[in-house]
Amino acid sequence: MDAGESVNKMNESPRIITLTTDFGTSDAYVGTMKGVILGINPSVQVVDLTHAIPPQDIYEAAFTIHSAYRYFPRGTIHTVVVDPGVGSDRQAMVCEIDGAFFVCPDNGVLGYLLQDIDGSAESRINVVAIENPAYCLPEVSNTFHGRDIFAPVAAHLSCGVPLADIGSPVKNLVHLPIPIPEISGNTITGQIVKIDRFGNAITNISASALVGEASGYEINVQGTRLTRLNRTYAESAVGEPLAIIGSSGLLEIAINGSSAEKQLGLKRGDAAVIRKVHKSCQKI
Repeated sequence: MDAGESVNKMNESPRIITLTTDFGTSDAYVGTMKGVILGINPSVQVVDLTHAIPPQDIYEAAFTIHSAYRYFPRGTIHTVVVDPGVGSDRQAMVCEIDGAFFVCPDNGVLGYLLQDIDGSAESRINVVAIENPAYCLPEVSNTFHGRDIFAPVAAHLSCGVPLADIGSPVKNLVHLPIPIPEISGNTITGQIVKIDRFGNAITNISASALVGEASGYEINVQGTRLTRLNRTYAESAVGEPLAIIGSSGLLEIAINGSSAEKQLGLKRGDAAVIRKVHKSCQKI
């Protein structure tokens, strides 16, 4: 896909810029970014995806943007500023993946997206470095590239500026070592990759990995053993641990009305082991 096609697709799409940061909302950082964006394109719609990424947590940001971007219209510009290397020689970039645009540092924050692309011949990626100072603020600080680089570039993109004007192509991106479940016979070994606000422990085991001839499951997470998959949280009693396929299509360990993180002592990186049980193996 060339730059001209990218611009045409953006012109056909609503002007939307999303913001994902670790800035929180107690300071003026987010509002300042919005001010820069609106100063360049007053008609753009700015959507706060989240500003509650834990400070400098690239993995959390990568998981979050991967989970959310597909629900926005084609041509949406996703600005992701979780940037421990701000002011260093890390590259700032614009990445187009199948009609979605990502303005962010090249630090692995697109790790889950890049993992999808590696496994899909249908996905297309077009990446340029942010090099043209005409699309940044006149003075660029060493500590706030969200304001001085990423926000203005996103705004100019929303006005139809082609990627080729932003900078030159980038070929080798930083890849995070994204954990992948291991399958051995009837056993799937994954891990918790996110704890959400409710204390639900989201694993990297997808619903599709559980498809097969199994008539049941044994799920073990940090000493907690579960023997079935719920369809809803309410199928279990209040305070009872449960396993469920969540809205992201991934296996979650939860507690109805409480926090699995606190009650079961779960954290990101903990192993989740599932054994598929066939009828002939079930105890009578």
